[in-house]
Amino acid sequence: MLLADFIRQTNESLAASFGKGEASSITALLCEKLLGADRFAHILDPLREVPETLLPVLEDAVDRLLANEPVQYILGKAQFCGSEFNVNPSVLIPRQETEMLCKLASEFLEGREHSRVHDLCTGSGCIAWTVASRHPYARVTGVDISPAALGTAASQPFRLPNAPGFVMKDVLDVESLESLGPCELLLSNPPYVRESEKASMAPNVLEHEPSLALFVADSDPLVFYRAIAEAAAKLLVPGGCCIVEINEAFGEETAALFRSAGLGSVSVLPDLCSKDRFVRAEKSQL
Repeated sequence: MLLADFIRQTNESLAASFGKGEASSITALLCEKLLGADRFAHILDPLREVPETLLPVLEDAVDRLLANEPVQYILGKAQFCGSEFNVNPSVLIPRQETEMLCKLASEFLEGREHSRVHDLCTGSGCIAWTVASRHPYARVTGVDISPAALGTAASQPFRLPNAPGFVMKDVLDVESLESLGPCELLLSNPPYVRESEKASMAPNVLEHEPSLALFVADSDPLVFYRAIAEAAAKLLVPGGCCIVEINEAFGEETAALFRSAGLGSVSVLPDLCSKDRFVRAEKSQL
C-alpha cells in the first residue's frame, strides 16, 4: 500500500470520531512513530510504500483508536514538558495543564541548591523526572500506592545523576509519609475528579485511564488534599512550599484546608484557561 493511500484512508476512518484536524494529527503521529515517516513524506515521495510487515501493526492501531483507546497508550509514549515519557494503562496520560505545576516548582527551586522534593501520587513520574532534570542538585522522591505505576515511573528513559527514587506508600496514611523525611518542596497531582463528573467525560478516559488515579467520592472530594495539607505541615522545612493541582470547582475550599493545617501565603492559581487549577502554600519561617 502506498503511504499516501494509508494516510488518506486513516484520516477518513478517524474523522468521524475525532474530527478532521485531530484525525490528521493522529495519523501523522502514527506514521512518525510506527513508520519513521514525517508529516510530508507522502508528498515528497508519492510512490513510498508502507512495508507489508508493518501494515498489520498500523491496522491494529487504527482499530484500537476507533475503540476509544488513547493514542498514547497504543504507542506507549506521551509528551510532557518537552520530553517523551513511557505510559500505559497503569498511569494517567500527562496533561498539558500539569506542565504549569512543574513551572511553579521550578520558580520556587530557582537558586535553591540541594533541595529535597517529594512528589505524592507520582503516577508515571512525569513531575518527578521533570523537576529532577531541571534541577540537577535536587533530591526527588516519587510516591504512589500502585506498584504498576511505580514500575512505570522507574522505567522512564532518562539517565540523570540525581534520578528520582520511587517508593510505595498510601498518601492518605499521613503517618507513613513521615518516613520520607523533611523537604523543601512538596508536590502532588492527586485524584480529584468526582464520581458524578463521569457523565461529562470522554470514553477514552473512562474506559482506559486508571480510575484509582482519577476519581474521588462525591461525599469527600477533598480527601487527598486534607491528607496532603497535614503532610505538608509535618514534612516541609520552615520556608518550604507545597503546590498541588486541584479540581477547579474547589479552589477556595482546598486553600482553606492548607490554612487550617497551619500553612501560610496560601493562594489559588489559574491554569492557561483561567480555571482554578493549583493551590500554593508555604510553611512560615521560624
